Amino acid sequence: MWYGGVAIGRHGSEGEGRSSSMQLLGGSWGPLFTDHCSLACDKLGGLDSPQAISCTLTSLYLLPAVSKPSKYISPRQKRKMTYSKGQIVHDRLVSNKIISLFLLLLKIKKLRLLEELEDTWLPYLTPKDDEFYQQWQLKYPKLVFREAGSIPEELHKEVPEAFLTLHKHGCLFRDLVRIQGKDVLTPVSRILIGDPGCTYKYLNTRLFTVPWPVKGCTINYTEAEIAAACQTFLKLNDYLQVETIQALEELAIKEKANEDAVPLCMAEFPRAGVGPSCDDEVDLKSRAAYNVTLLNFMDPQKMPYLKEEPYFGMGKMAVSWHHDENLVDRSAVAVYSYSCEGSEDESDDESSFEGRDPDTWHVGFKISWDIETPGLTIPLHQGDCYFMLDDLNATHQHCVLAGSQPRFSSTHRVAECSTGTLDYILQRCQLALQNVLNDSDNGDVSLKSFEPAVLKQGEEIHNEVEFEWLRQFWFQGNRYKICTDWWCEPMTQLEGLWKKMESVTNAVLREVKREGLSVEQRSEILSAVLIPLTMRQNLRKEWHARCQARVVRTLPAQQKPDCRPYWEKDDPSMPLPFDLTDVVSEIRSQLLEARS
Repeated sequence: MWYGGVAIGRHGSEGEGRSSSMQLLGGSWGPLFTDHCSLACDKLGGLDSPQAISCTLTSLYLLPAVSKPSKYISPRQKRKMTYSKGQIVHDRLVSNKIISLFLLLLKIKKLRLLEELEDTWLPYLTPKDDEFYQQWQLKYPKLVFREAGSIPEELHKEVPEAFLTLHKHGCLFRDLVRIQGKDVLTPVSRILIGDPGCTYKYLNTRLFTVPWPVKGCTINYTEAEIAAACQTFLKLNDYLQVETIQALEELAIKEKANEDAVPLCMAEFPRAGVGPSCDDEVDLKSRAAYNVTLLNFMDPQKMPYLKEEPYFGMGKMAVSWHHDENLVDRSAVAVYSYSCEGSEDESDDESSFEGRDPDTWHVGFKISWDIETPGLTIPLHQGDCYFMLDDLNATHQHCVLAGSQPRFSSTHRVAECSTGTLDYILQRCQLALQNVLNDSDNGDVSLKSFEPAVLKQGEEIHNEVEFEWLRQFWFQGNRYKICTDWWCEPMTQLEGLWKKMESVTNAVLREVKREGLSVEQRSEILSAVLIPLTMRQNLRKEWHARCQARVVRTLPAQQKPDCRPYWEKDDPSMPLPFDLTDVVSEIRSQLLEARS
């Protein structure tokens, strides 16, 4: 059967569709699409190499469901192939479509793996198994574990108090995330703490940091206890950073001594790293420069519907198999774990259990898409830490297996913030608005240039501000005000700049109606703004619908999404309507008229 150009056999296998779709990779489109697949892979945690899936994605994107593959490339498809790299990367509709299709492929791949397993479980090891430490050294050498006894007692006193303080003040929230077109509440409650102005994005949700107290930044916390808790996590961050650098240095020494003995599993992942993983030229400190920590909390007693681990039979999962996403390439992740059971309840004797002890929290590891190598489960007791070094996060997957008691964790990361800081988005706003010549008292603006490239760039930034920042922030309700007012002023500033961009769009639409404008100029302007405005209309409808979703009704008032910015049709303060259906329709008509 053919689905979107991919041949799916009885057991979900990919057939000739892969080679057939390669014929669509003509000219410069192949490398371009591979670049875009890299973007998709990064967003999905590097689940597979972009080269391995780019041809399949191409056929999925370009072809509808057909009875057989087609070698013919239509003019419309050729026009798609002539998009510049900038157009592709900035067209979020295309990006989201590719990511959705990639998720579909991964789902097919997962179903295929489960069918291969049939009624059998893959093997996994616990510390009581004789082969456990040998497998760890051979197949998981970049996973480092520190038992609680090797960590300063001072941290064991302060960190649990900080966890409990934030929980007491209601600072941790279940996120309403977007998964395959559906809004789902995460079973885990979270809060992001880190460098002021940083954000971290996962599952189409941008989290905004509650700032920890760094020098040179004034932060007004709502409670002194919250301020102390944030200070504690900054202290923990500093400690884990030192430990990570030491672990990376030890790893480099070991790999230098055994550089000819490359584990077989590493040869299967060319995207994750070619050659030695720790080069002398690499700055190890940058791999451990943790700028955020994502705090997690879950009480399994209040989550009776947790999923069972599907491959190994490890038991109930608090967090499914995944790669941590949106991180700097080959950067480390450090995790401090604190489960709330008393020390008298903890036991290292799991001999009475076959497999892992279901009352004890564990972290599980496996090599991505490998059914030969046994997985590992490591019990997590109060104050234990583990470190995922170098490319482990890209080549392996991990999950969190629930115990019987509530658990907190602090997961320290080097978030990839090149497009995710307040400074970045303010600079983007400045770039968009430098085309404004004059402002009038009634909000109208005049523009310096109507060059299509300038207009297109401005409208794309307009979309970025609205959908990657304003709507992301307000979709999470008023949660951030519980801890601090730090984001209030920046979001007000961003909203003001966004409103000015609405006036810029209005000025463009006035220009295309101006008498004396040549047909060619009118056509070029309309073509430049049509795609961004169409995207804006579609995304506004999507975000508005998300705010009305059924799951939203179950949330407390303070956590309910706010569809903001939003305004009624006759709002005199806004130059354009919220619903751009008529505007986009008119642009299409004008463009057709100009081209006829």
